[in-house]
Amino acid sequence: MDLNLIFVTHDLPLWFLVLALFLPRVCLAVAWLQHTLAPFHLHGWVPLIVAIVLPRVLVLVLIYQDQGLTLWFLLHLLALLFAWSSGGSRIFRPRRSEPYAE
Repeated sequence: MDLNLIFVTHDLPLWFLVLALFLPRVCLAVAWLQHTLAPFHLHGWVPLIVAIVLPRVLVLVLIYQDQGLTLWFLLHLLALLFAWSSGGSRIFRPRRSEPYAE
């Protein structure tokens, strides 16, 4: 198992790798419109549904297909774990009960 911890870019442009950390759906849409994702042969309904429902997973698959296990893959995996771990939490503030109006 070879793990290269360098910032490598092959077919995926650098703007995609950086911005997909913060806005994965937008980056997937822009890359699809620019035909940047053509080398990955994303055809059919499954990539479209995954791009809508789980865009970070599709970004991880694209990075793995393009580069393998690199630092970009690990950064996006950390972003995925962070988004999924904190995405379900919600802060509940109890309502302040008003004293009886006089």
